[in-house]
Amino acid sequence: MAYYRDDRFATFEQFYRCYPVSFIEKPDLEKGDKIIMPPSALDRLASLHIEYPMLFQIKNPSAERVTHCGVLEFVSDEGIIYIPYWMMENMLLQEGDIVKVKNTNLAKGTYVKLQPHTKDFLDISNPKAILETTLRSYSCLTTGDTIMVPYNNKKYYIDIVETKPSPAVSIIETDCEVDFAPPLDYKEPEKQAKPVVFDRKRPKVEDEPPTKIARLTPFTGSGRRLDGKPSAPSVEQTSSPELKQRQTDKEIKGSDSKSSNTVSRRHSGKLVFGSNATTSDIQTTPKVSQENTSQEKSQKEEEPKFKAFTGKKYSLKS
Repeated sequence: MAYYRDDRFATFEQFYRCYPVSFIEKPDLEKGDKIIMPPSALDRLASLHIEYPMLFQIKNPSAERVTHCGVLEFVSDEGIIYIPYWMMENMLLQEGDIVKVKNTNLAKGTYVKLQPHTKDFLDISNPKAILETTLRSYSCLTTGDTIMVPYNNKKYYIDIVETKPSPAVSIIETDCEVDFAPPLDYKEPEKQAKPVVFDRKRPKVEDEPPTKIARLTPFTGSGRRLDGKPSAPSVEQTSSPELKQRQTDKEIKGSDSKSSNTVSRRHSGKLVFGSNATTSDIQTTPKVSQENTSQEKSQKEEEPKFKAFTGKKYSLKS
């Protein structure tokens, strides 16, 4: 066993064999980071004027693992220290392994980020309050360590992900902000694909304009006059603008033909009924050349049309 003294830095540095605190029947020490050291260590620390709270760095030379802790008592046997079992697990130590203990000064922590191993810890009604109560048993925190939080007969393990302002900080009598990272067993819910929704509404069909239905037009067809001349269609027989236009044209032609027919009737030698007929027209017949008469007779014979008043002629003269 050897001590090293440096008046400039007042350093305490010693090698000890480590054992779990369960060997001295003090299981309560498992809830914090306090260790049990021999009385000779206290004498050396007092001679170096090490101030309280006393903080130490523990290193496993074989695994190059480092952590930090405080001290509770100086009652162990010489050359032996007792440390919490969770600390031995972090440093990959077995019972009786040799560790290096060195005093250190740590800055007060301002920020700590923690990550639970399981999401069961976050299901506790008030995890921050429980964590605050547990951390009262700790003197310092080191980035990369895993601490144990006992609650309701169950042990919850939490990783120290980040500490500020340094990788190892003191949490004695300080206000420290605590943040939680997602638990190690947390899985993000898979994003479900949005179901394709088909529009069941029938597509709108543009209303087609109603088709024009042909109306029944009575008395259609060609008309016949008693004198054998073609007759103009009546107004009722036509409904479209084209037919009405044609009807108007025919009416105009018909009016002209009536006047000509009247004149022709007066010169044809036939009976004429109406207000236009005079006694002179009835009593006298105009002289018509034989050629015109023969032409009319030939035309009438050729036409297969209906011929009215084709019988014998009678005169009103006695």
